[in-house]
Amino acid sequence: MKKYFQFEELGTNFRREILGGLTTFLAMAYILVVNPVTLTLSSVEDLPDALRMDYGSVFVATALAAAIGSILMGVIARYPIALAPGMGLNAFFAYTVVLTFGIPWETALTGVLISGVIFVLLSLSGIRKKIINAIPAELKYAVGAGIGLFITFVGFQNSGIIVKNDNVIVGIGDLTSGNTLLAIFGILVTVMLLTKGIKSGVFAGMVITAIVGMIFGLIDVPTKIIGSMPSLSPTFGTAFNAFGNPGELFTGQMLIVILTFLFVAFFDTAGTLVAVAQQAGLMKNNVLPRVGKGLLADSLSIVFGAVLGTSTTTSYVESTSGVAAGARSGFAAVVTGLLFILSIFFFPLLSVVTSAVTAPALIIVGVMMAASLKNIEWDKFEIAVPAFFTVIMMPLTYSIATGIACGFIFYPITMIMKGKAKQVHPIMYGLFIIFILYFVFLI
Repeated sequence: MKKYFQFEELGTNFRREILGGLTTFLAMAYILVVNPVTLTLSSVEDLPDALRMDYGSVFVATALAAAIGSILMGVIARYPIALAPGMGLNAFFAYTVVLTFGIPWETALTGVLISGVIFVLLSLSGIRKKIINAIPAELKYAVGAGIGLFITFVGFQNSGIIVKNDNVIVGIGDLTSGNTLLAIFGILVTVMLLTKGIKSGVFAGMVITAIVGMIFGLIDVPTKIIGSMPSLSPTFGTAFNAFGNPGELFTGQMLIVILTFLFVAFFDTAGTLVAVAQQAGLMKNNVLPRVGKGLLADSLSIVFGAVLGTSTTTSYVESTSGVAAGARSGFAAVVTGLLFILSIFFFPLLSVVTSAVTAPALIIVGVMMAASLKNIEWDKFEIAVPAFFTVIMMPLTYSIATGIACGFIFYPITMIMKGKAKQVHPIMYGLFIIFILYFVFLI
């Protein structure tokens, strides 16, 4: 095992890898509660049961998808990178695809499955390099930052800090409400922990917030800690159901949904692989070894996750916390995966996780994702316009897909007017036409 994971070459050992894997798990364990809350639209009242996924089933699917994805990444690519259902894409799945578009969650899972299969095919071919090179870096950064603003907005809504206002669309909520005060407390605690450099600050902040909520009677105390695993049957395999009704699946709207799942997962994964590999010192001559295997592991995890019953699985930048703790090989990712499997048996504890507890995680993760704004050349107007529209339109329209569409439409326009038409890849012109049609026929 030491030889396979190249412990000697990487200067690591079992103790460092286990500690690194545990650190990564603690840094991203919040997804075990945030993902079920998001996908089941727990914060949305008066929603028909048909549009809600089963909470327990989504929890198990989340844990298993994270476990499978992390182990695949550790064994196939041998990177210390853990995977789990991605933040942002789960919000897109729930709030845009299901809530706004009115697409059944079963069909939405089919969209995730198809995007995963396409991702697998791209990972096995050389096409992935062409696609990565076709999309300008500035728009990739803008998409990440825009998703960050979107999930932050969702977090503010779930906490009651931001509410509907008939006069100005949205406004400040009742800050004297117990649950809203609890969420504000959670934000403050999480910010302080992360500012102090505590890698598991998001998860620790949720735990502290839940404890305080129980002390003040805002959250019911759980009756037990360890219990049996919830049934996976409500979501398992439902991603295949829509294939029996092609008319519902193969529509223009679903095409946009699938492309969004694919686009965000594809570039989020590539960015995370590079970021973590650079920190771990795995880059050689500015080239990431085994990058194809890393993309393959990620894409396979999307397929498995969709079949299990969760939104797109992706590589987690929180893996950098494990690297900081000493992780250098794929063994750390395997450790993280095994811990996700173990977490399934602690499902009873999720009764303490309310929207007030998860909202701070959404808000703070949004802050982290917005960091990519620094990589955009704002002094170049032809770049600033499409990047800005990509970022701002996601929260304002409550749709990640619409934000991407706006940015991809304006980019060719500004580049042509700047006299840089030849610098725009033909694929971008094709996407320009697709997104124009998206606004004309689907909005």
